[in-house]
Amino acid sequence: MARALSQDLRDRVVGAIEGGLSCRAAAARFGVGAATAIRWRQLVLQHGRAVARKQGGDKRSSRIEAHADFLLGLVEDEGDPTLAEMQARLAERGTPVGIGTLHRFFARHGITRKKRRATRASRTARTS
Repeated sequence: MARALSQDLRDRVVGAIEGGLSCRAAAARFGVGAATAIRWRQLVLQHGRAVARKQGGDKRSSRIEAHADFLLGLVEDEGDPTLAEMQARLAERGTPVGIGTLHRFFARHGITRKKRRATRASRTARTS
């Protein structure tokens, strides 16, 4: 992932724009993209300063984490429901999610969903 450009550079570009340069001219002078200079200028007009936002991180898991008690209770009550069954149960509750979302939820909570066949123990080698 690319790093955010420095606050010093942001301030110099915005200062040049406020000093009379156009956004495109200031961008060319400091070697940043025109769209970047325009966006920084808009941030200054809206918030007073063009500060970089925090990068990365999870932005969407809060939606399924709100149903964590329901999902973990479902696993305890029903024993071994499939991800598709849990997806259908969440859809009934008005929260449509994808199978991958459920998989990541259980991975975050350290719960494996692997199905294993019932086989007798082998004396010579591992069976699963």
